[in-house]
Amino acid sequence: MTTILIDGCYIVTMNAGRAEYTSGHVAIDGSKLTSVGPGPAPAGLDLTGALVVRAAGCLATPGLVNTHHHLYQWATRGRAADSTLFGWLTELYPVWARIDEQIVADAATAALAWLARTGCTTTTDHHYVFPRGGGDVLGATVAAARAVGLRFHPTRGSMDLGASAGGLPPDEVVEDIDTVLAATELAISAFHDPAPGSMLRMGVAPCSPFSVTGELMRAAAELARHHRVRLHTHLAETADEDEFCAARFGCTPVEYLDSLGWLAPDVWLAHGVHLSDAAIARLAATGTGVAHCPSSNARLGAGICRTSDLVAAGVPVGLGVDGAASNEESSLLGEVRQAVLMARAASGPQALTVRQSLELATLGGAALIGRAGETGSLEAGKLADLALWRLDDLPHAGIADPVAALVLGARPSLHLLLVNGQVVVERDRVQTVDEPRAARAAANATARLSHRAAA
Repeated sequence: MTTILIDGCYIVTMNAGRAEYTSGHVAIDGSKLTSVGPGPAPAGLDLTGALVVRAAGCLATPGLVNTHHHLYQWATRGRAADSTLFGWLTELYPVWARIDEQIVADAATAALAWLARTGCTTTTDHHYVFPRGGGDVLGATVAAARAVGLRFHPTRGSMDLGASAGGLPPDEVVEDIDTVLAATELAISAFHDPAPGSMLRMGVAPCSPFSVTGELMRAAAELARHHRVRLHTHLAETADEDEFCAARFGCTPVEYLDSLGWLAPDVWLAHGVHLSDAAIARLAATGTGVAHCPSSNARLGAGICRTSDLVAAGVPVGLGVDGAASNEESSLLGEVRQAVLMARAASGPQALTVRQSLELATLGGAALIGRAGETGSLEAGKLADLALWRLDDLPHAGIADPVAALVLGARPSLHLLLVNGQVVVERDRVQTVDEPRAARAAANATARLSHRAAA
């Protein structure tokens, strides 16, 4: 029985043949897509009681997949607006040390609701700040994702290399290795659901080479592989990191990770801005993925990721908004546009097409988190994660190519967002949480955190 029928829209399937239909249909039964094709729905579909969406003038795409975020940072947007990464971190670490469960809950709810408004159906989160006495901050992100209704891949992050030991973060925000491993194992036990169609899967994510010891990096990888969950970390984001790794380890960031046994198909790395030809070749050979975060990289002046070279080499690549404190817009659709513009600014107009960039945000992201078989494209049998964009309004009138309109034009109204077959956004409004209330709660959380930091 069909529960939702979307009819008459332009469809970008991202299927194996990358088929597109100028006027097609998408039929959904529960959490699964049952029919995607050109023209009207097959005559045999049972539409009794179904929600029928007449979608002429709209573009249907797979739901977007966000492969790197720090949800808690919604409470610290606008700080260190003109700083480099290391300067930005130095200013913000002491503020983040004062977050607690309620602040994270309010920040994460706002961040997730806005992600939904920008076409995101699945998101990761990299949470690595666990203040003593702050409560269950990781659990707060999980509860927020359940409330908003997004498919969620949080990672239990960690830092054990404080300033007194030569790391960047202050000692007050690091944990000892035994605490980290015990808490990570507990988080996997409490939250990870490996079942097909799962709405919640955990990952393991030590923060970065300049905030985590090699001992923890090795132990985290061993723990993750024991539990068959994925691994994530920041890498090669800035020239400062190159210098840190050269001085401390005598090698590049990629060589350092390689020495720890990290490079593998179950690993994806955030940023990958400063990569040599040899590093790109090594990532490709090992199947290690990269989460490209163009807006954050530009905001912090980190540089421009060699996206087209990564794609050409066969490195798995997805897109991420990164934390809201280094990308105040936090729009996943915005990252699709930025990825195109940054690639072309660096390497010319053929460096990345609009369709390639959309693919990074859909199939590419799904592959990074191990779910390309379930989401990332619109085809029968896959999960009903779908974005329906309105393109018949003034900002898009007359743009010949609907994909160019979506990627290069103004951000369109999101007519409908489905996650697991459930309506999350309708007519550019989140349906699962009260948007004005979420905005007020997030503003209050920011004020509370600012007051604590100033005390």
